[in-house]
Amino acid sequence: MKSRLQSIFIVCAYAAIDVALITLAFYWTLCLRVQTVHFSVSLPSFYSEHDPFRQLFMVWTLLIVFSHHAHGLYHTRREKAGGRPEWVEVAKSTIISTLGIIVLAFLLKIQDFPRSVMVLDALVITVFCFSWRLLKNVFVNYLVSKGYNNFNALIIGAGPTGLLLAQEISLQGALGFKIKGFLDDEKKGLVEEWPVLGKLDALPHVIQREFIHKIFITSYTDDKSFLKILETAKEEGIAVRVVPQGYQYMTSDFIKLNIGPIPVLEYSDTNEYYRRRMKMVLDLILSCLLMLVLLPVLILVAIFIKIDSPGPVFYRSRRYGRYGRVFDMYKFRSMVSNADGLLHKLKDKNEVDGPIFKIKKDPRITRVGVFLRRFSLDELPQILNVLKGDMSLVGPRPFPTNQLEKEDLRQLKRLGIRPGITGLWQIMGRSDVSFEHLLRWDIWYIKNWSFWLDLYILMRTFPAVLKGKGAY
Repeated sequence: MKSRLQSIFIVCAYAAIDVALITLAFYWTLCLRVQTVHFSVSLPSFYSEHDPFRQLFMVWTLLIVFSHHAHGLYHTRREKAGGRPEWVEVAKSTIISTLGIIVLAFLLKIQDFPRSVMVLDALVITVFCFSWRLLKNVFVNYLVSKGYNNFNALIIGAGPTGLLLAQEISLQGALGFKIKGFLDDEKKGLVEEWPVLGKLDALPHVIQREFIHKIFITSYTDDKSFLKILETAKEEGIAVRVVPQGYQYMTSDFIKLNIGPIPVLEYSDTNEYYRRRMKMVLDLILSCLLMLVLLPVLILVAIFIKIDSPGPVFYRSRRYGRYGRVFDMYKFRSMVSNADGLLHKLKDKNEVDGPIFKIKKDPRITRVGVFLRRFSLDELPQILNVLKGDMSLVGPRPFPTNQLEKEDLRQLKRLGIRPGITGLWQIMGRSDVSFEHLLRWDIWYIKNWSFWLDLYILMRTFPAVLKGKGAY
């Protein structure tokens, strides 16, 4: 009961500090923007009849407090929960509250309150609410490292993972865990500085003797022994934490989700996920800009194609995209309209290795097509593919469906990301480069791609296009 009362007191104390700092943020912001409000700004006038916006301030304060509580900001967390830093949670909570008050002001038709003050308030509140938490965390970490409110911990499994966990806990005194030792069916004596207190069967006795508060499971022999540990811990009222198997192969956080009543941990590189999302956003923004800038060029090219030879302006080629999805890749038509039907007559004249078909003086290419290919203008319609989500600005070039050899695993690895309009192959010489080098560069790109690498390739694409090396 005492612990429960202490928790309530801490929550109330944190909320009171937030209310005081929010009020101070309102006052300070209004002092900075006093020329934009129509009432006398003074600290005693807040929440009184002299303040025409007192109800707005009071509701806003309550919204922030409730939002902070919902985001877990009134609890002292020794470990990172979810991997997000606390300032992100503070900012997120404040933004949600501010959006709520903006909607409320609109519905109540509160017209006189300056929106610039509202935005500045949100920024100052975020800084104030995070700053005091930063100081609080420093103080709490100091107390915990000195032994205040520490917990006795027991590690199941004295293997490499268990030892590494013990070392990490000992290095991070602010966590407040004191390692009492290990339980292990195979080892005895000391593991570095920590004793092996017995086998797994000794768990109930060790919990009582060593006054254990937390149990960490790093390994277990079978499901039966694992369930026995959980049952014993439940009987003793002790929390159990499990180190996921294979964690060492992860580069980011696990994702917890539920399928019906069954909890599932997803081994997923969330950093990779966000990088891919950032790449998609960059593709969308740059493609829209390119479409606007190049629209006159696209129209002019379309006119020349229609004048030069009969047939459609665009050519659609069936290509393999990400995960083997087939899509129509758009190009300006640079050949005669029946070029595909004439391909079988030229197969024996192929001048490049691998499954790709290329010849320098292809008789199917039109007069305008020679110019288009020389400066890669025939590829411009693929901006539409980027906007549709079939392609990216930078990536491996998509192979035609009839040129992909599914027995070649290196070719299949290229399908792990969206194909691109340009890539390492384009800036290194295009058709003058061997198919073997193409595969190596594409696989290297997939393993090492980043925002800066994409930017480098895009910047190198323009001079490569102007040189026209390997363009045929």
